Amino acid sequence: MRKIMVCMAVGLSSTVFLGRAADWPQWRGPDRSEVSQEQGLLKQWPEGGPKRIWLYQNAGIGYSGPAVVGGTLYIMGARGDMECLLALSADAGTERWATEIGPRLKNNWGDGPRGTPTVRDGRVYAMGGQGILICADAATGKLLWKTAMSDLGGKVPMWGYAESVLVDGNRVICTPGGGQGAVAALDKDSGKVVWQSKEFTEDAQYSSPILAEHNGTRQVIVLTMRKVAGVAAQDGKLLWQSDWPGKTAVIPTPIFKDGCVFVTSGYDAGCKLIRIGPENAVSDIYANGNMVNHHGGVLLVGDFLYGYSDRGGWSCLNFKSGASVWQKKDALGKGAVASAGGMLYLLSENDGAVVLAEASSAGWSEKGRFRLDPQTRQRSPSGKIWTHPVVADGKLYLRDQEIVYCYDVKGE
Repeated sequence: MRKIMVCMAVGLSSTVFLGRAADWPQWRGPDRSEVSQEQGLLKQWPEGGPKRIWLYQNAGIGYSGPAVVGGTLYIMGARGDMECLLALSADAGTERWATEIGPRLKNNWGDGPRGTPTVRDGRVYAMGGQGILICADAATGKLLWKTAMSDLGGKVPMWGYAESVLVDGNRVICTPGGGQGAVAALDKDSGKVVWQSKEFTEDAQYSSPILAEHNGTRQVIVLTMRKVAGVAAQDGKLLWQSDWPGKTAVIPTPIFKDGCVFVTSGYDAGCKLIRIGPENAVSDIYANGNMVNHHGGVLLVGDFLYGYSDRGGWSCLNFKSGASVWQKKDALGKGAVASAGGMLYLLSENDGAVVLAEASSAGWSEKGRFRLDPQTRQRSPSGKIWTHPVVADGKLYLRDQEIVYCYDVKGE
């Protein structure tokens, strides 16, 4: 009974997302690029940072990031020994409902869920750290269906399932990994299996899939320990694959542009750009160590990539050539990045410093900073501040375990 009461729903009233321009409906935003198209945001922060609007301190343990749709923020966290999907008012930070996902993932780097919920057509799809995927009504939190990656042949990776599922039309795309098929498509209304990628059977890693239209085919692009691959969104057929020298853990999300796929991961794996040619023939345009991104993410603004490289610090790369444009290591520690309105929102994983900087190939150009306060006392000694920043509807959302912060970054 205690488990049920912890998270019981209380019943309050490059995928393209057809919603408000200010919404952030899934991991890395509407098109999974980590770049918001929102305009009219502050280009310079006042001393001490932007005004904090609200602080919520009961989100539970975990690294899940927020999705924001129609004035509601959706996020996951572990309360007690259960993981939950939560809905908060995006404007006030008050809890609207909480729904149980499944047992709490326990891990020395920090317990609880890792992924970001995906909101589509009045429903929320959320995967917990144990690989349990639920679909809930977005307005009330009512559980509509539940499945598990183990039912699809998957096994929990060493640090838990961390992917954020992808909704494409009437299907939910997930990556259970394993011999039944690394990628699976489920009916979004029932959770029943539509297809699994029987030709592509790599084990699950920690990266999330993206969508792309190329060579006349809609495809799901995934990154695993040994491969980056594209499978047909219609039936899961393997379209192409390329080798990847992953080590220990592969986490960042791929980037697709103009028939090319950029991938990177940490532990000295480096980065590379793949061209998908006619008849899905693939070739490497470059492979180098100019970007070695662990898990803070890389994003593309114009023709330039931005993110933290374990070799050179905060870095800017030319997308087409892979050449290093600039690096800055002493201004801010390792962390995560998001972008909106031509600006970068940077978060240091070690001390919670938050920086606003121009997304400029000319060099590091800081426009304000502050530090998260208060910070959690519940974080694992091995864990850090790993949840990525989110900018939606003029607000900056950040998280440190049970604490969710909301700041006003809207200009005059």
